[in-house]
Amino acid sequence: MFRGIDEVDWASLRHAYGSAEDVPGLLRGLASADPAERETALDRMYGAVHHQGGVYDSTLACVPFLLALAVREDVPDRAGVVELLVSIGGSDGRGRGLARDEGGSDGGRGGSDGDGGGSGEEEGGSGDLAVRARAVLRAGADVFIRLAGDADAGVRRAAPGALVRFLDRPAGVLALLRERITVERDDRVLLALAEGLGLFARRHLPAGDAHAAEAVDLLATLSRPPYGPGLRLAALGQLARCAPELLPEDLVPTVVRLLRDRSGQRACGRHEQDSPGADTLAGRLRRLRPSDEEGSRLLRTLHCALGGRVADRVALLCGQLTSPDALDRCNAVLMSAGLFREWRTGGAEAVALIGAQLGAGEGRLHDAAVVVLVELFELARPAADHLHALVTCRPELRVRHGERGAPTLGGPLKALARAGDARATPVLAEVLAGPVVPHDLGLVTPHLGRAAAPLAPALRRHLARVPLDGPDTHERAVPLLSALTALGDTESLPAVLRLLRGMPDGLRQRDAVTGAAVRALGAFGSAAHEAIPDLRGLLETDCAVAAADALWSVTGGAEAVVPVLLRQLTDSGSGRYRPSAAADVLGRLGPAARAALPALRRMTGSGEASERTAAACAVWRIAGEPVQEQVLLVLRSAWAEHPRTRTTIAGCVAALGPTGAPLHDLLRAELTSPRRHRADSGGCDRHDIHEDERLLRVCREALGREGGRSGRRDGTGPPPSG
Repeated sequence: MFRGIDEVDWASLRHAYGSAEDVPGLLRGLASADPAERETALDRMYGAVHHQGGVYDSTLACVPFLLALAVREDVPDRAGVVELLVSIGGSDGRGRGLARDEGGSDGGRGGSDGDGGGSGEEEGGSGDLAVRARAVLRAGADVFIRLAGDADAGVRRAAPGALVRFLDRPAGVLALLRERITVERDDRVLLALAEGLGLFARRHLPAGDAHAAEAVDLLATLSRPPYGPGLRLAALGQLARCAPELLPEDLVPTVVRLLRDRSGQRACGRHEQDSPGADTLAGRLRRLRPSDEEGSRLLRTLHCALGGRVADRVALLCGQLTSPDALDRCNAVLMSAGLFREWRTGGAEAVALIGAQLGAGEGRLHDAAVVVLVELFELARPAADHLHALVTCRPELRVRHGERGAPTLGGPLKALARAGDARATPVLAEVLAGPVVPHDLGLVTPHLGRAAAPLAPALRRHLARVPLDGPDTHERAVPLLSALTALGDTESLPAVLRLLRGMPDGLRQRDAVTGAAVRALGAFGSAAHEAIPDLRGLLETDCAVAAADALWSVTGGAEAVVPVLLRQLTDSGSGRYRPSAAADVLGRLGPAARAALPALRRMTGSGEASERTAAACAVWRIAGEPVQEQVLLVLRSAWAEHPRTRTTIAGCVAALGPTGAPLHDLLRAELTSPRRHRADSGGCDRHDIHEDERLLRVCREALGREGGRSGRRDGTGPPPSG
């Protein structure tokens, strides 16, 4: 199986970390008799040779040897080798699948799951290597016909995806899948065969291939009795993706019933979990998977396919969350995060049911519920009773002590405070009175609003005790300053000035602490008149924008700050974010900042979307009516093309009152949109839900209403239309 391996000039080939001269050892390691060595070798193949889905010249050189390994029955763990081949063949060479297949087999390593039907559009570089790798796999695709009937069930599970992607004989592929479904007895292999049928249908349906219609008919058959609940669920998930019109009208009750039937079978021992594996990266990742990974995949496929059918998805979650089986409930909790992050749901019932899982005791279900509720911020209010009960009866959960670093608030208390529940205040007061105060406590305090006022004296005392030159001055001071700023606690002025005046030069992140202190002074307004000399002294520093903003707030005079802010607009060395921040302050100054209008109008043509938006908003607020058409064009373009600017724009419209009417149509459309405004922006920002809810509140304020037909967004109102 390694014939010719030493004839390859591996030293001249590359992988993610340089020379590929170590690759022959990795390939041999995949065939080792030592399980830990095999796991480590596979780790390294994903980590270097196929790093983040990339295809290198060394990846291409490995494919023939990987194919040879896959068919050697004396090689253990060949399923991992086949999964690696599927991932390589499904990559575009840049770490992306050609056609992402949620719910398809990915080997649990986050590999690419493309359709394998590359068009060769990528020219040169890694894209060309990916095309060549797929060509090699298609040339050797008969290997996967043998593997579809392999004695190793793990290999049989990995083979259907390879068959569909690499064997260019549709009739033969469909016939083989049909045959294997007839003879297969392993439930998990049957699920993989159903996923293969779904992928086959999606690849061939656009061309009107009759074989695709046959695959859909077979899936419809598999979704009905007498087939088992797991296979029926898998078939329904695939139908939802390729032929949703064939789904049963009572889809949600059917799925919930099948889930409970499946969990009953699992309780009887029909499904065994994979072994945890060696203490390698792959082994650790395996242990982090859901306990019932198979069930999680089945539901993930169905939820992804249902997409915008939010009412069905929420009802499905509620059905899962009331299951007698803890693993089904855990899968539902894990699934809910993606739903809430993408869609503006009326899911108060589901949130309350997630809160009910906190009584399950320590473990995956409890931990998953905490993680989701922390991310929901104000939408977690329907679970507040459960959170409050937990932090009341389990004081040890209020503070979390990590292995390294400073202590942090425990998840249940953080979720309760972020939800804005006033019952968090006395609990936080107890934490503040204790021997260990989490550094992030001050960050949750603003979410409590005025209900956090009783915490001000303790926060003030802790700020006064922050060392001026300590290694953790920044970590301790900034959250406390944020809390006191939100509370407008003017009595903390001496503690704020102590920090501002006493920090030594060279202190780590001194500017960040100074900026937070200056913002606090601005929040105190005229009560901070004692700080005017300090603020004037900062107008020529890196904190100039914040100092100018605060000085205007304290004195009420714009004459001294407009020239400072104008310099920040035009100074190319002022830093990436300062022009936008300066424009924002100038806009809030209103007509008093007319001298800045020429510079701001030039800035509306800036290359940065945030700068264009801030400048256009400032021009509108300073100049008032009649608004220039160019300003509206800039703001409309930013709203459509850069969703992260929407809160800024909506805030501007709200501040303008009736003058902002030319953009009210954008805000009305936002309030009726079922999707969160950053849902298409990529990434996985855990603050996206909170930011989206903030945008909705600002839109309602700008339109002079708090509810209307958009419904409440605190988790207690109806879902949006659409």
